[in-house]
Amino acid sequence: MFKWTKLGRVFNPQDVGNKTWLKEFAQAPSVLIFDDFVRVYFSCRPLPDSEGQYVSYSGFVDLDKNNLFGILNVSENPILELGDLGDFDEFGTYPTSVIRHGKDIRVYYGGWTRCESVPFNVAIGLGISHDCGATFKKYGKGPVLSYTPDEPFLIGGPKIRKFNDLWYLWYVAGRKWVIADGRPEPVYKIRMASSTDGIHWTKVDKDLIKSRIEEDEAQASPDVIFCNGKYHMFFCYRYSSGYRGKEKGYRIGYAFSDNILDWTRDDSRAGIDISNEGWDSEMVAYPHVFELNGDIYMFYLGNQVGRYGFGLAQLEGRLI
Repeated sequence: MFKWTKLGRVFNPQDVGNKTWLKEFAQAPSVLIFDDFVRVYFSCRPLPDSEGQYVSYSGFVDLDKNNLFGILNVSENPILELGDLGDFDEFGTYPTSVIRHGKDIRVYYGGWTRCESVPFNVAIGLGISHDCGATFKKYGKGPVLSYTPDEPFLIGGPKIRKFNDLWYLWYVAGRKWVIADGRPEPVYKIRMASSTDGIHWTKVDKDLIKSRIEEDEAQASPDVIFCNGKYHMFFCYRYSSGYRGKEKGYRIGYAFSDNILDWTRDDSRAGIDISNEGWDSEMVAYPHVFELNGDIYMFYLGNQVGRYGFGLAQLEGRLI
């Protein structure tokens, strides 16, 4: 068995006072390790406009490699520009997932557009950086993974990994919209696609994780690590309604697989839950697992899905 020991909150976006595009939220942390520091990409928001509408940007914070609570730098500008009028990413780039590819760095991101009958739709875009991940240029004006007849909307939440020279992209796909408390809420499930080049994708075309708390459970942030001969997935899940508070809010789940295609869910082994008080006392969400100096860590979000930043936990025991 294993558990995660919470070490504390690392980054609070409300402590950053000089960036109009970074006022609230530090969502979906994704790590890139350099020689002297650890760069954590995240998604954030400026204040809402006069009609209460948000947009979402993505930036990064650089942390001391020997002290992950030591903030060295925060990006001056967003790493990606929002799309033009009518583009799939006109209103947001959230979440992001980064990976090295030769001398370049790639970012896979959820591009957001607004809708009329429901609040939004999402597809997955790609950006490429030639300056060590400081800025990214979009691969094109359209997404690299989008809707299909079997996955008709909400293709988002990308998490990118490479195993045995093959690219794997875990993501979420919308199943339906439900009306809860007078507003439409999305239900989405975890899916996977593979690729030989990271651009052209073959979808597995099945939900990977069985629902547990209810049929309309929403699942997100499927982060996979290979350790001790198994694939280990940490993800988050919530109820379809009333999830913005403590009782039905996001929790972190766990599943494992021997072949990367078939997964056994066992949330009792997730090893992390909400705290009794403080910034993560109502929910824990969007886990990102990484290895550093022989130890395994997890960045994760707290209350209101990262409005108050992300925290750090360290694995105690072994992933078996």
